[in-house]
Amino acid sequence: MKTLYFECTMGAAGDMLMASLLELHDDPKGFLDRLNNIGIPGVCVSAETSAKCGSTGTRIKVQINGTEENADGDHGECSHEHHHCECDHAHCEHHHDHSEHNHAHDHLHCEHHHDGHGHCEHHQHEHCDHHHDHDSSYHGIEHLISHLKISDTVKNNVLAIYKLIADAESRAHNVPVDKIHFHEVGEMDAVADITGVCMLIEELAPDVILSSPVNVGSGYVRCAHGVLPVPAPATASILQGVPIYSDETNGELCTPTGAAMLKHFARKFCTMPSLTVNKIGYGIGKKDFEKANCVRAFLGNTANSSEEVTELVCNLDDMTPEAVSFAQQLLLDEGALDVWTTPIGMKKGRTGFCFSCMCRSEMKDKMAALIFKHTTTLGMRETMCRRYTLQREQTEVQTKYGAVRIKTASGFDVKKSKPEYEDVAKLAREQGLSLQDVLKELQ
Repeated sequence: MKTLYFECTMGAAGDMLMASLLELHDDPKGFLDRLNNIGIPGVCVSAETSAKCGSTGTRIKVQINGTEENADGDHGECSHEHHHCECDHAHCEHHHDHSEHNHAHDHLHCEHHHDGHGHCEHHQHEHCDHHHDHDSSYHGIEHLISHLKISDTVKNNVLAIYKLIADAESRAHNVPVDKIHFHEVGEMDAVADITGVCMLIEELAPDVILSSPVNVGSGYVRCAHGVLPVPAPATASILQGVPIYSDETNGELCTPTGAAMLKHFARKFCTMPSLTVNKIGYGIGKKDFEKANCVRAFLGNTANSSEEVTELVCNLDDMTPEAVSFAQQLLLDEGALDVWTTPIGMKKGRTGFCFSCMCRSEMKDKMAALIFKHTTTLGMRETMCRRYTLQREQTEVQTKYGAVRIKTASGFDVKKSKPEYEDVAKLAREQGLSLQDVLKELQ
């Protein structure tokens, strides 16, 4: 199974996560070119080689209309991350103390930026006016993301991450989400970080994403409202349910953006599994500590293995098929491994459904709560199972009709593959063909 593992022993921030993933990519420069062309107003993303405590890696730089905010290093990441928000005009600056540690941006793969004639500079001028007029509210961010030239999968992931942070800011400041306004310039920087990470994960296409427990740092940070303990309120809110710790490093090591991306993508927070590593990416932060300030990303394959899963089952005889289908899809969207129904006969001759949900064991309480909320059941049964899986990979092939993704599964001395149905159906509709015509071309 193609596995991506984040090692967050020095916390995590948006730029550090993007830099670590960029080092795993086969074409870093090509990726930066694509990122700089998706339509983020006034933004140019580049990278450079950097080192901390003898560890060499990549540092990301985001320039807005040709200028890197706080490039002198006085503040660091805080002004680049969209968690730096305004709530009813009370601008919270609590990250100005912490994250010089993390938000580091410079040049590695974006050589065209240096000569001033490349794609980045054109991109900045093209979108400059748009940037000044941009709505910095949460709904303004939603509008911006909806117009970027990215896939629907990336858009959905970006919006889900923003929702995590907006909800956390809302709780921290006791302000409705629609009253949250993100810092005008830092907001564009954060859009670049979050979108870049989501695009990289889509292109790297891991089957599973895991993370270590997260080091949040220690001490205090100063904000407009006073001095707050680390982790700051928004970060702490996002990291509920995630294993965190402090090794007494003085400073705020994990930002809300980093926390939200880990919370959204990581299936599990654990020690590194048995992993055959193919590539390692080092995402370097800005501030110097006694320990190497970086996020490490490991990309490799786990051996043939099994995992413990939970099966939750209940019987339903007083729900319509449409209502059952709604609950089924909702559970799948929330992370269930599989959800299915079986027709059954119940007392008094009533027909009904046996409603079954398979999920990872650490998610069973969440799934049980959703089943109680979205079905009429008053109780359910739990069975612990062991699941064996094949390693899964996804590649893309070009046909005369267009591109089709191919899903391949291997392990236990077998290998099987099949085309992605949605891709085949899309080409068939566009070309006025049957599914068999497209499948024949693939063969």
